[in-house]
Amino acid sequence: MKTITKQQIKQAAQQAYDDVKGLSGGKNADYIPFLADIDPALFALSVVLPDGDRIDLGDHEYRFGIESVSKVPTALLVMKQSGSQALLDKIGADATGLPFNSIFAILLENDHPSTPLVNAGAITACSMVTPTGDSSAKWKAIVDNITDLCGSAPVLLDQLYKSESATNYNNRSITWLLRNYNRIYDDPDMSLDLYTRQCSLGVTSSQLAAMAGTIANAGVNPVTGKQVFDAAMMPQIVSLIATVGFYEHTGDWLYTAGIPAKSGVGGGILGVLPGLLGIAAFAPPLDSAGNSVKGQAAVKSFVRQLGLGVFNGENIRIVD
Repeated sequence: MKTITKQQIKQAAQQAYDDVKGLSGGKNADYIPFLADIDPALFALSVVLPDGDRIDLGDHEYRFGIESVSKVPTALLVMKQSGSQALLDKIGADATGLPFNSIFAILLENDHPSTPLVNAGAITACSMVTPTGDSSAKWKAIVDNITDLCGSAPVLLDQLYKSESATNYNNRSITWLLRNYNRIYDDPDMSLDLYTRQCSLGVTSSQLAAMAGTIANAGVNPVTGKQVFDAAMMPQIVSLIATVGFYEHTGDWLYTAGIPAKSGVGGGILGVLPGLLGIAAFAPPLDSAGNSVKGQAAVKSFVRQLGLGVFNGENIRIVD
């Protein structure tokens, strides 16, 4: 068994942060006006270990839009409320290989929305949150679940929510196309609004790392000690993250980084090494697929320095 020390983890995180903080490239998401105006120089890296120890570097207290990373906790919420089989039957678990907001993917696979980690499947997931027909109760369930995973509450960024709502024409098309195929299980407008609102929640890299750490720790939040979801769901949610976390660049990401991770156009990245640690990065400029350029580089640097990765075939233990 390979062992790594907490000091090695701290050094690797600091080195990754230092190596990447001056990196340029990419641009903010400009199709959402609020995101276009975020300072592109913001950068944070956070790590959470199973015993609750954490490493926070850079702008780790800055609240940014969680965006598509919110698809992970809502998929978990649907699994908690309705079971893993219901999520598989009503949404699916297949990568589309297409952009996250693809309408063509729905036309190709009209029998299901493919995965809860692209826009179509995430809107369907919001429609599956119970209780049916009660927007306020559904919203509370979504926020409470994210709070449990992070160990602290997110904050709705009202300006982002308004900006998203005013420009979500493509998602409106997706929603009604799903309704045409009977793949929305509650009011379509309500489901889209819930999805838009959850994407507009503000989180910090520290909170996102705690969420990643909770997933890596088989559902137990390392910071609060609360069992947030059943341990049997951990490999299922990690498999979803691994297969579509970076959309059409997911294969390249896994090939080069070796860690299941989920990105969002707000600049956040959540990474999970099951049984070992959770990591999060934040930097607004994105590549062509909507993934943080600096965030990807930081996470890759961290895992490479420590020789980590889900495909390495090694048993690894963290020691003091």
